[in-house]
Amino acid sequence: MKNRAVVFAGQGAQFVGMGKDLSEAHPECKALFDRASTVLGYDLAKLCAEGPIEEITKSDKCQPAIFVTSAACYTAFKKLCPEVQVSGFAGLSLGEWTALWAAGVLSFEDTVKVLQARGAAMQEACTARPGGMVSVMGLAIPALEKVCAEAGVQMANINSTEQIVLSGDKDKIAVAEKLAQAAGAKKTVVLPVAGAFHSPLMAPAAAKLEQVLAGMEFKTPVAPVVSNVTGKPHGESAEIKALMVKQVTSSVQWVASIEQFKSMGVTEYVECGPGKVLAGLIKRIDKDASSMSIQDVATLDKAVPVLNA
Repeated sequence: MKNRAVVFAGQGAQFVGMGKDLSEAHPECKALFDRASTVLGYDLAKLCAEGPIEEITKSDKCQPAIFVTSAACYTAFKKLCPEVQVSGFAGLSLGEWTALWAAGVLSFEDTVKVLQARGAAMQEACTARPGGMVSVMGLAIPALEKVCAEAGVQMANINSTEQIVLSGDKDKIAVAEKLAQAAGAKKTVVLPVAGAFHSPLMAPAAAKLEQVLAGMEFKTPVAPVVSNVTGKPHGESAEIKALMVKQVTSSVQWVASIEQFKSMGVTEYVECGPGKVLAGLIKRIDKDASSMSIQDVATLDKAVPVLNA
């Protein structure tokens, strides 16, 4: 039996039309969008299906939208592959919330509420203090640590040994990009994001999230969920809450997360949600692992025979 982990997409993977054909093909998926719309107070399915992309990209809309789309992908996968066992879950940034929902830590409605509040708080933090992010390719971590120290920015996403995202004040990100290029980076790309995610600039958002989580019931995961902050499996519910608050300002340890799964014997990954970024990152970290992405009916139909084999 193959040892499989399920991973979930993060912010930035959104596109107009996401979740539409899954909702039309599977009543269980449509039900998730309907339930989320009741919580949110607007028609989420319509927003995802029709856009505009500028509206979906706003953090307070984007985070619930990607969560519900990813949850729909996972629900359809479990419906068509009921015998497939999952050894663990993880998600990139926002996707970690989807992983916690899939592992039974918190309810669907509570996850929607958390992500609406988290997205709004992060959007407010972006407006209050302009920040940015730059992706750096082909520069080793010791060299990047020097760049961060000199420019006054932080490593936000350690996506692979070849790709690391820096985050901080907008003017400092411009400095960091020049320093990285001078240090020998193969490529740098300033990301089209609203602000400095996973950096100290998000501290006001973390404080607001802590207040939201205080009154919510968290349960122990039914399967390991690997933490973005530690790269290790989450523990008890109180610890999960604390780490999910810390996650807002901390680096995403994606390399450590995949290495953790590898140490658990995971050899196959199923990516659920819009896009297929995670499958590409996983391949760079663990060249022996196989992965497939489920984001619509076509990719679901392609994955099901392989998973059920």
